[in-house]
Amino acid sequence: MLKGIFISLEGVDGSGKTSLKEELLGHLAVFDPLSLREPGGTPISEKIRNLLLDTSNEDMQARTEAFLYASARCQLVETVIRPALQQGKMVIADRYIDSTLAYQGFGRGLPLDFLEQLNQLSTGGLRPDLTLLLDLDPTEGARRRAQDAPDRLEKAGLLFQNRVRQGYLQIARQEPQRICVIDAHQPLEMVVKNALQEIQQLLTKRGWYHPRA
Repeated sequence: MLKGIFISLEGVDGSGKTSLKEELLGHLAVFDPLSLREPGGTPISEKIRNLLLDTSNEDMQARTEAFLYASARCQLVETVIRPALQQGKMVIADRYIDSTLAYQGFGRGLPLDFLEQLNQLSTGGLRPDLTLLLDLDPTEGARRRAQDAPDRLEKAGLLFQNRVRQGYLQIARQEPQRICVIDAHQPLEMVVKNALQEIQQLLTKRGWYHPRA
């Protein structure tokens, strides 16, 4: 049995996952959390990330995209996440399995049952203890990222991002015991407060609660 705690952050592009993760790392520093991002987190996975986000790869097929994400995830799970959890560590990941369902399923239109099987194969069934879904109107997400050069997925457009958002919300309705939806239109301090409340409930349940967390 895995002794650690696994938390994933999800949401459309521009929803504030990176900012939230940075805040959580500070608030939860007493637990020395391991910070990861997907795709990425290992040398092999980072190379796959470059392929996936490179805007010159416009002709990448949807199933090719899904397999690449799964490959990067498999490497990360087997070499980093699972060993860390076996050692009793806290892991916080920017994106995980729900991104595949939301982006390649609801966004690209690939069959969800195929993607569920792919997730199972690439992770060995490893799921987060808690997923924080930052819900944001993609139009606001695009406004927040207006100064950044868009990557290949961000260039897919608002209709694509809207399908992704609705996909995330559907996934959350199906797994309310794992996925907590947080309104990302709020100021960051409120998003952080909401996230910490959920995390502290999990920590208390697992006997990890610390008053300084």
